Amino acid sequence: MKQDESGPDPVDTRLGVRLAELRAERGWSLGELAERSGVSKSTLSRAERAEISPTASLLNRLCGVYGRTMSQLLSEVEVEAEPAPLVRDAEQPVWEDRASGFVRRSVSPPHPGLRGELVEGRLAAGADLAYDRPPVPGLEQHVWVLEGALDVTAQDVEHHLDTGDCLRLRVWGPTRFRCAGPGAVRYVLAVVLP
Repeated sequence: MKQDESGPDPVDTRLGVRLAELRAERGWSLGELAERSGVSKSTLSRAERAEISPTASLLNRLCGVYGRTMSQLLSEVEVEAEPAPLVRDAEQPVWEDRASGFVRRSVSPPHPGLRGELVEGRLAAGADLAYDRPPVPGLEQHVWVLEGALDVTAQDVEHHLDTGDCLRLRVWGPTRFRCAGPGAVRYVLAVVLP
């Protein structure tokens, strides 16, 4: 998500509005959300006002508090009211966390009532993406490496995946996705709600 002199990115703006709505729906103050998420009030306020582009780690923490996956949250800021059953390649939403070198493409057509989704992830060489908790405890993930190599750490066990390898796990605690290089890695993440 890019921000320049012309103002905040439109996706950041819609995301900020949705984050503020989710907090308001629960009747929480910024302080209460900060306690629940472990994110400072100032960072939460700046994200809601689209003064910053949220990182994947920040969104993951908020998704955990709000009980939804990142794909669900990002689909809620799309302009369409009714999710389509087919999303063409060129129309699949792409979100970028420039701070970590992570690019995320929501491959599956969004639908709030479905339990599974596909996400394409790309990490630049040297990128290291750490999540302190899953958005939903017990989340099932299948990580399939399409190109490159990826190190995935879950429950203090590191797994090295090369092109073609697939790892299945349930996520209960911290996870880490790292691309040691020398090139970038591209992978599919299948996510299934418990």
